Amino acid sequence: MERDTALSAVRRDVDRHRRRIEQVARSIWERPELCFEERFAHDLLADELAAAGFAVERQACGLDTAFIARAGRSDAAGPTVAIVCEYDALPGLGHACGHNVIAAAGLGAALAIRGVIDELDGRVVVLGTPAEEGGGGKGFMIERGALDGVDVAMMVHPADADLDAFWSIAVHELTVTYSGKPAHAAAAPHEGRNALDAAVLGYQAVGALRQHIEGHERVHGIFTRGGDKPIVVPPRTEMVWFVRSGTSASLDRLKPRVLAALKSGALATGCTMTHSWGAIAYDELITSSTLDRVYAAHALDIGRVVKSRDQRPEFLGSTDMGNISHLVPSLHPMIATAPTGTQIHTPEFAVAAGGPLGAVAAVDGALLLALTAVDIWLDPQIARDAAAELAARPSTVRPS
Repeated sequence: MERDTALSAVRRDVDRHRRRIEQVARSIWERPELCFEERFAHDLLADELAAAGFAVERQACGLDTAFIARAGRSDAAGPTVAIVCEYDALPGLGHACGHNVIAAAGLGAALAIRGVIDELDGRVVVLGTPAEEGGGGKGFMIERGALDGVDVAMMVHPADADLDAFWSIAVHELTVTYSGKPAHAAAAPHEGRNALDAAVLGYQAVGALRQHIEGHERVHGIFTRGGDKPIVVPPRTEMVWFVRSGTSASLDRLKPRVLAALKSGALATGCTMTHSWGAIAYDELITSSTLDRVYAAHALDIGRVVKSRDQRPEFLGSTDMGNISHLVPSLHPMIATAPTGTQIHTPEFAVAAGGPLGAVAAVDGALLLALTAVDIWLDPQIARDAAAELAARPSTVRPS
């Protein structure tokens, strides 16, 4: 199949599925589900893919809300492209990160690709990845073989601008528990050991540490348990922290410093502290200039000018797509879904993700992913160049 014919066929199919892509984005937006609870989104996407002729594995990789859908001949000679869908929401904010748009764009791309993939001699794998917002669904799926045989992975992520990526740094979630001794807070406070004081002092010690960490590092936490009644000296408190750094290597150096600061609160108050790190750490995102160029060229054709993330050094966060990007060449562009200046993880962004701008981003994202996949199949050298780039590229730290 010639390139112009294949690209035209994909454009027609995205336009044919436009209404359905918009409906899926809206339906998931209206039913926000938290990490590992995304049953509605899982079933909706899996049903759509099965109806389109994909071989769908539900509850994939031992996760109730993950799926893997495949299309293309098993003996196809071309690269295997993974299209990544995310669909979890945020507590209290709904789809303030726009994962409803990610899911709908991934679905739309898959539907458009289905009609040409056999003629292009390629294979596609759609990965339904739960719990990006802290649960590390992709990490569990990687450990259980979801990337086996994949040559390239791609997705689009909502933002307030069109960018080739964002500064996605490494992160590891930390849970800390302080244990003291209960006592009557008025009659016998001297008999107690105050776990809340331990937590407060630990929090303050981390605040002092922040003066002396790198510009690409972030440490932020919350109290999840502070005690039960003011009249009882708190015997147990809990905190959850995100410890972030520019790369996984620099994160490993920061983590013991954070723990030392937190332990100081226990030492000062006569309490004890235990801690646990999350099962999945998020790696920093490694971008692919090879894939970025292909995507950006198609984006320009539909009126979206993709700028470099270097122009937005303040756009900082973390994603478990970083874990995928360390293993296979990955495309993770940001697609404008909200008015300029609207920050993700805010109520304003949630409104935009469920509105007209979100609908347009879902359709455009579907088209751009599908067109990029077509070029990868028509020119397998793209995948080879992207793989060579990944193999040769050292980890980089976001500029301060």
